Amino acid sequence: MGALASLLDTTILSVAIDGLGRRFDAPPATVQWVATAYLLAMAMAIPLTGWSVQRFGAKAMWMSALSVFVVASVLCGLAWSIESLIAFRVLQGLAGGMILPLAQTILAQAAGPSRFGRVMALVAIPGQLAPIIGPILGGVLIDGAGWRWVFFVNVPVVGLALLLAWRAMPSGRPEGRPPLDVLGLALLSPGLAALVYGLAQIGGEDGAEGRGLGSATAIVSLVAGVSLIAAFARHALRTRIALLLDLRLFRHRSYALVATLAFLSGASIFGPMFLLPLYYQQVHGLTTVETGLMLAPRGWAPPCRC
Repeated sequence: MGALASLLDTTILSVAIDGLGRRFDAPPATVQWVATAYLLAMAMAIPLTGWSVQRFGAKAMWMSALSVFVVASVLCGLAWSIESLIAFRVLQGLAGGMILPLAQTILAQAAGPSRFGRVMALVAIPGQLAPIIGPILGGVLIDGAGWRWVFFVNVPVVGLALLLAWRAMPSGRPEGRPPLDVLGLALLSPGLAALVYGLAQIGGEDGAEGRGLGSATAIVSLVAGVSLIAAFARHALRTRIALLLDLRLFRHRSYALVATLAFLSGASIFGPMFLLPLYYQQVHGLTTVETGLMLAPRGWAPPCRC
């Protein structure tokens, strides 16, 4: 339930972009950061998950991540401007970025090697459901209760997840006090943030000030992001202890193949989630519910090869 709530927030807002732009009198280039900031913050938080589990314990981190996530959801629902909404989405993304890796870690530890394949299939369920349910649920909530309930709906879901985790999840003890890879963190998290920011700038409208493929901001961000990530890769391959991410795993062909396929699958599903809703609503005049129904098949069907 906790993982589903986190993943839903990557897609549930896709049908709200057009409405949020009118509500806050903001252009699409600004409103897109409601979604982009969430994904960017998730990317920055994920590398810290493994270290935090060893340092503080899986249950403590799970409860903390869910608590921060639900508080941030309430703040997003109470946002008074597009700037405040984007800021609260960053906080929500920092917590959401830890939730799914924590869920995978907790279930893998509980299953053990003999049932690892079965539990990984269970972990995949939220990832399959979120792109299908998110746009439809978002459309129903926006057309009915209003856009703020896109965030308030997390409160009962995460509240129940917290109650069940508190009652049923074994406490477990931290594995010790592993050192934090400070250099790796200083290279990887800003590198991911700069890369995502640069790609978002490229995705802006041509001719908009400071945006587009040839803009100085996009070029500087992309160069900085690629340079920092390359520096992290060199650091990770030369260091043998206290790594945020062990890049040596990519030497295994099966691991590298699965990671590549997961990347391509995510790009095909989440990539069009910003443009397609605007196309359906602004060009074809569909309601948010109709737009959600149009987007739902992308969660389970292969991309169209028209």
